[in-house]
Amino acid sequence: MRVLLVEDDPSMSRAIELMLKSEGMVVDTTDLGEDGFEIGKLYDYDIILLDLMLPDMDGMEVLRRLRRSRIDTPILILSGLAQPESKVRGLADGADDYMTKPFNKQELIARVHAIIRRSKGHAQSLIRTGRLTVNVAARSVEVEGQPVHLTGKEYGMLELLSLRKGTTLTKEMFLNHLYGGIDEPELKIVDVFICKLRKKLMAATGGDNYIETVWGRGYVLREPAAIEARRPTAAVA
Repeated sequence: MRVLLVEDDPSMSRAIELMLKSEGMVVDTTDLGEDGFEIGKLYDYDIILLDLMLPDMDGMEVLRRLRRSRIDTPILILSGLAQPESKVRGLADGADDYMTKPFNKQELIARVHAIIRRSKGHAQSLIRTGRLTVNVAARSVEVEGQPVHLTGKEYGMLELLSLRKGTTLTKEMFLNHLYGGIDEPELKIVDVFICKLRKKLMAATGGDNYIETVWGRGYVLREPAAIEARRPTAAVA
């Protein structure tokens, strides 16, 4: 998961960044509202965490600008303003949730996961595709109750595929999700990760293929029967 954190307090920003990174998330940070607005428009994030008391711009204005620009990335407001009026205003202006500082780490992580799941159309932590189950809260994978052991990068790719099941994802999207624009390797590494991930899933499921290659575009997660049905049939002489 890729997160944009807009927070001007250095100690608070660092603490939140460490919380999120400990859960395997890729985190970009800025302390300015204008930068948060521009970066939020430019890149594809799973969620934006937005402080309200910023030095150059009110966080509510950042929120309104993003929504006026038709940026529908989920936004979680993190603020020391606990008045009901502030919460109502933030939610009315397009925020998906509102947390007051200080907050508990576990609650923050749980809310981030819940907001992202809802934004992708998944109300629960468990995303099931055929016999495959991905638990985005526990960052684990099972096939009919048996654990599938993946590397961090392999899990990150399967998580993204699961959250956007049925949608073709480009190699650039995978790299953004895994590296967040920092020291990104060449695109061909995505093919290597997908190959290893596909082999592990096929080994765990007795040969079922869950990852369809969309030539010239990327990869998509589907149920094995759907992939098989989409395969071209050989002509009969």
